[in-house]
Amino acid sequence: MASLKPVLRMAPLLAASLLAACGLAPVGPDYRQPADALASQPGAARPFLGARAGEGGAVFSSEPLPAHWWRLYQDARLDRLVAQALERNTDLRQAAANLERVQAIEDEVAGGKRPTLAVSGGPSFGHASGLSMLREDYAPPNAFHYSAGASLSYQLDLFGQIQRALEAASAGSEAAQAALDLVRVNVAAGTARAYAEACTTGLRLQSARRSVQVQAEALDVTERLQRAGRASTIDTARARAQLRQLEAAVPPLEAQRQGALYRLATLTGVLPQDFDRDVAGCATPPRVADTLPVGDGAALLRRRPDIRQAERELAEATARIGVAMADLYPKVSLGLSAASVGPGSSFGRRDTFSWSLGPLISWTIPNTGTAQARIAQAEAATRATAAKFDGTVLTALRETETALNAYAHELDRRANLQAARDDSAQVAEQARALYRKGKIGYLEALDAERSLASSEAALAASEAQLADDQVGLFLALGGGW
Repeated sequence: MASLKPVLRMAPLLAASLLAACGLAPVGPDYRQPADALASQPGAARPFLGARAGEGGAVFSSEPLPAHWWRLYQDARLDRLVAQALERNTDLRQAAANLERVQAIEDEVAGGKRPTLAVSGGPSFGHASGLSMLREDYAPPNAFHYSAGASLSYQLDLFGQIQRALEAASAGSEAAQAALDLVRVNVAAGTARAYAEACTTGLRLQSARRSVQVQAEALDVTERLQRAGRASTIDTARARAQLRQLEAAVPPLEAQRQGALYRLATLTGVLPQDFDRDVAGCATPPRVADTLPVGDGAALLRRRPDIRQAERELAEATARIGVAMADLYPKVSLGLSAASVGPGSSFGRRDTFSWSLGPLISWTIPNTGTAQARIAQAEAATRATAAKFDGTVLTALRETETALNAYAHELDRRANLQAARDDSAQVAEQARALYRKGKIGYLEALDAERSLASSEAALAASEAQLADDQVGLFLALGGGW
């Protein structure tokens, strides 16, 4: 019991230190989303201006965008490809590993709030230096010695440095999670876009080959007329040049489709040469025929991962100010240590033991220039991160409004091209009927066919643009995580 009396005498000091630790508020600003941030402005949450664009009826609805927006296409093949990409994509694997690393950093910071236990010890053989004052020829005897010790320390977070560091680490983990969600958005949209490009390019190839076929027939007729003396060599050369020009449009489309297939393969985590052969024959562009659910600005601010990432980075930067400010104040740690040192023959004897209990105070004064410089750095970094947050919000709103506007106007363009194609088809049908009745020549009928082929090519190009704009809109809206 006597050995406990010093510990009991130290108890009031320990209690006072703990009460002091609980009574002080952490230094530095507490984080709240700034009232002057663009994301806090009521205007940022309004319905989109571009959602009212377009002609011929409603194009968009205020319904919330579903998380798995690609299922709106009702295309099982696309669903399979996106699911495969979200499972195997290398960018996603990298982002997931980075999230694990940041979470491990958070665990490391959290360790500062727990006591630290250290142990040491070891045997030795030898003797201390001789004492010549006792006798000139005296040499201490060699003997085995030992040392053993243990210490328990706990840093009192009097000024909240550890708490602020933990807040920063937690916000960093949430920012890394948002970054992972952002990669998911990009992977889903990239997969849908590559799939749409492969299919729309297949449609454009069909149209281009039809134009080549019609022009080849026109060239054949012109050559026969030239041999009969009813057409000039200039007519034949003109028809041949037009055929070569149409044929030259086919290889770039084939290369574009193959590039889309390679990109689709790498997005889904397979070798480029192992692209999906089933997709290679696709010639029907995926498109959502109904109105598109786009929600409003408020939903966009909650949903877009890059906005959440920027906001969490601002919270992290704000907490770093408190971490830097805490260096202006003393650090207090409570320590308990015990040790036993002596000859091996004395192991376990009471006189070989020692212990101590008390606070350890460290404080760098009066030179606080380094700490003040770090505070200034943290405050400047916070202002920069706040500007980045505002910029991210502006970019998100701009991208969404632009995508809405582009999609609505491409719908209008496609409607006009569809009408032109229908008119050309009617003219071509009438021309074929007149040619069968002998009322017009074959070249006139071929001209009508060429006009139809040209209208179909323009419509196919619009279908391709429409599919790309639709995926771009879903990407701007931030769906897919």
